[in-house]
Amino acid sequence: MDQIFHCYASAAFGMESLVSSELKQLGASGVITENGGVQFNACVTELYEYNLRMHFSDRIFIILSDSVCTSFEDLYQAAFRIDWCFCFTEKEAINVTCKCTRSTLMSVRDCQAVTKKAIIEKLKNSTKQKFFPESGTALSIHVTIRNNQTRIMLNTSGDALSRRGYRTWNGEAPLRETLASALVELSPWKPGIPLHDPCCGTGTLLIEASFFASHRSPGLYRHFAIEDLRFSDSDKIHNIKQKVLSEVTLEKITEISGSDIAPEALELSRRHIVQAGLNKNAIPLACVPLQNLHLEGVDGVFLCNPPYGERLSDQNSCRRLYRNLHELKDRHPGWRLCAISSDPAFERSYGKKADRKRRLYNGRLECVFYCFD
Repeated sequence: MDQIFHCYASAAFGMESLVSSELKQLGASGVITENGGVQFNACVTELYEYNLRMHFSDRIFIILSDSVCTSFEDLYQAAFRIDWCFCFTEKEAINVTCKCTRSTLMSVRDCQAVTKKAIIEKLKNSTKQKFFPESGTALSIHVTIRNNQTRIMLNTSGDALSRRGYRTWNGEAPLRETLASALVELSPWKPGIPLHDPCCGTGTLLIEASFFASHRSPGLYRHFAIEDLRFSDSDKIHNIKQKVLSEVTLEKITEISGSDIAPEALELSRRHIVQAGLNKNAIPLACVPLQNLHLEGVDGVFLCNPPYGERLSDQNSCRRLYRNLHELKDRHPGWRLCAISSDPAFERSYGKKADRKRRLYNGRLECVFYCFD
């Protein structure tokens, strides 16, 4: 029977409940939601599948130690007690990252050094080797210290799960893929209903919506750190990937479209659509100013990430655009409109209070997701 690990899926603020719900839908056990992430239990093959399938989490970790550390000696001993041979050989490059918050130990650099030293010393004791060249694949250990509660975790994802692999060019205001996926989930849109992004930029919202419509797992075409760990099973990983591939139904991507005023952004969007493994014509795009946009057919959902106007010189034009969004909604009375913005004057500029609001973060930028029904 596969070993069951105590695990942690990190999440941006405001998205923890989405991560928790997705883990439960995937069959994870012991799901506990907390600020910044979700704890759960899983075996190795499940961890790989979760990395493949999850839309909203930033990274997935195995919790190796969870204890109180108030000194560097405490931290050293906590790291030294872990059996590192179960995941590392003598070749991997071991990278240690650290985050300290309101704790006795607040020096990130020193905590990284102490943890790394403990790992190497434990490997020396276990393998009887005196030298570790670290010439192989780079694997990551993450240490979080909050109110002296210290977690030492093994990163099974590698790069952030938001890096799906399809977006190699960014526009002026890139939207993280995990957040874009969350906006799709939080909107009233469901596959089969028309969805249009009137400020589509480089196409992230549209592509993430197409993943839901076609049952295409977000991590399908990328590599994960768990594939390089000593305990991974390449045959089981291959079987899971083939199973996930067989579920993709690209022909179900219908009624998803976008428009933008910038031809350059639309060109990037077309490239990203192809790089996401979708047919280049799967998502129709049009170069149309917002104030001229008029869609025919059945009612649907407008979903967009309009410019925020972070610079004072841009605020007036952005707030005119918010008013244009209201006019767009008026031209399509049966449609619903959802938009994310960091501008506290969004509702005033739009000209109406939102029916629903949710606070989220785009990177470190605090935003609000507005829904007008």
